[in-house]
Amino acid sequence: MLENFSEIKVESPVDMIIGQVRALITSGQLEPGDRLPAERKMAEKLGVSRGNVRAALQKLEFYGILRTLPQSGTVVAGLGITALEGLITDVLQLEESDFSSLVETRAMLEVECVKLAAERRTAEDLMEIEKALAAYEDKIKGGEVAVEEDLMFHLSLADASKNGVLKSLMMVIAPDIIASHTRYKVCDEKTELKALFEHQEILRQIREQNVAGAEEAILGHLKDVTDFSESLRSN
Repeated sequence: MLENFSEIKVESPVDMIIGQVRALITSGQLEPGDRLPAERKMAEKLGVSRGNVRAALQKLEFYGILRTLPQSGTVVAGLGITALEGLITDVLQLEESDFSSLVETRAMLEVECVKLAAERRTAEDLMEIEKALAAYEDKIKGGEVAVEEDLMFHLSLADASKNGVLKSLMMVIAPDIIASHTRYKVCDEKTELKALFEHQEILRQIREQNVAGAEEAILGHLKDVTDFSESLRSN
């Protein structure tokens, strides 16, 4: 009898935001060229965090549904409704990707991100990485869940790589990785404290522009989750 039941999948806040944007565009309430409200205002209206809003908008921008224009903010791109529906379906289906493949892809992307970041980082990049790390540290030392802060730390590394394609790819898969970590309970208080020290080491290697050291640090940081994902693949 049990096999007749299906798993109930609850939509994530990111999926729900994407769904609302889709509904507004397809109903004509948002048209090409219309500007979306600021992240802070959207987060307040929707009752979610700014991190959720940012992740949703970044996915939609990567797929060409939204565009960020200088001095204009985030606007709706001029896509046809049929193409839009197909693209948003693809975005939502990213949540169904299997955990092992996501981790495998993340490892490949992040290794290249930190290597390039070690070569190309600027003083401003270091400040942004430090800011993201400080936010992560504050959360975990306060005994709170730091999922979004973890995400923003890793995106700050991608930003410092100065490779727009790598950064865009990380923007797309990072929220799915973090959501999967939560779903599979990969992270707990002990592992988050360990991750803090690993984040600090990654930053140190990037600050010193040690490419080999940065690669070693990120591989060490990803080892636990990579081992865990491999155990799922083999089962």
